[in-house]
Amino acid sequence: MKTFIIIGAINAFLAVALGAFGAHGLEGRVEPKYLETWKTGVTYQMFHAAGLLVIGILLGKVPAGSLFTTAGWLMLIGIILFSGSLYVLTLTKISILGAITPLGGVSFLAAWVLMVIGATKYL
Repeated sequence: MKTFIIIGAINAFLAVALGAFGAHGLEGRVEPKYLETWKTGVTYQMFHAAGLLVIGILLGKVPAGSLFTTAGWLMLIGIILFSGSLYVLTLTKISILGAITPLGGVSFLAAWVLMVIGATKYL
């Protein structure tokens, strides 16, 4: 429970910091399409940081080894792969990194499916 609340809060903090960096530090330094790519990474990171916080709260009500635990780890993996690849793509313009992004998206989708199944099973 506590682990996912901490991980969620750290990711929310990072999303705000990275959003500010993108708005103030990258504007005018990267092409507009890459700035939009950065913003997409920040947006998805913040949404899934909130998801991690919800998972942390839910784990206070259900067994620790539940589907919510797996969903939490998948959300963290999704943040790293999806948002992380978009951040690196923006800074390096190495387009092959775009091939990693969908793996993060699949992790996000799997996490949300497990949330639905877990809610049906435990709540």
